Amino acid sequence: MTKVTVPPIKCQGIKTKLIPFILDWVQWSGKGKWIEPFLGSGVVLFNVKPQKALVSDTNEHIIRFYQELQSGRINGLVVREYLENMGKQLKSEGEGFYYATRDNFNQNGSPLDLLFLSRSCFNGMMRFSSKGKYNVPFGHKPDRFTKSYITKIVNQVEKVRTIMRDKDWEFRCSDWKETLAQAGCNDFAYLDPPYIGRHTDYFNKWRDEDSTELANRLNNLNCGFALSMWLENRYRKNDYIQKHFNNTEIKTFNHYYHVGASEDQRHEMIEALVIKRGHVRIPKDSLPVQKGLL
Repeated sequence: MTKVTVPPIKCQGIKTKLIPFILDWVQWSGKGKWIEPFLGSGVVLFNVKPQKALVSDTNEHIIRFYQELQSGRINGLVVREYLENMGKQLKSEGEGFYYATRDNFNQNGSPLDLLFLSRSCFNGMMRFSSKGKYNVPFGHKPDRFTKSYITKIVNQVEKVRTIMRDKDWEFRCSDWKETLAQAGCNDFAYLDPPYIGRHTDYFNKWRDEDSTELANRLNNLNCGFALSMWLENRYRKNDYIQKHFNNTEIKTFNHYYHVGASEDQRHEMIEALVIKRGHVRIPKDSLPVQKGLL
């Protein structure tokens, strides 16, 4: 691939810089459907560009945003007008306007407000309280929405809309178990769950028991899958992968972790891609790979 498609929604853990690594190892004929039970920003989906997909997340706000983008209720023109207006008010009123918008979002759940908050909050994070309220503080940049920055976001919106246009994609707000249960033998599942031992809940709780159940279900899945997970950093290793996927193909990539609140918390991370049932690099002329996948 020559250029990574960047999604309009920002959140921690986004895989933008890992896309070439992920797509380099995922091999799939394109038959069946692409399944993602932890959609997040959607960056992997928008770069794989499968013809058919079932994608989900428990974060209803992300799902609603992409549903409205898919339906056309949100488009580049709508986003430009909205962000120009919001940007002017943010520049004029500062953090008070940010927190008023956050309160409004927590009451009404506007998809456009989610876009604004994800671009003006602290460090591009997405985090919700135990009551489901968006609680990321202001990013202290009242002049954030310059003309060029708005155009950049609009272009991202239109790019994703173009990718969606001829696709059979279902965006569903549901638990990962329900989505993964829909997998058939011709499907391929990509999973980017909360990182064990490193995750600050971005919408709901993720327990050790959930991680164990996920591993058990993946090891009994009737189709190919790729699982993104951290493997180690300068301080420790993740024994989850060795414990549950010791006999599975594992590929690694050194990645700089940018989400820490301060520079001394941002360290190099070795990311792992756990791949099962032969879905690894093989000669391109020996497997029909769907156009746009690699």
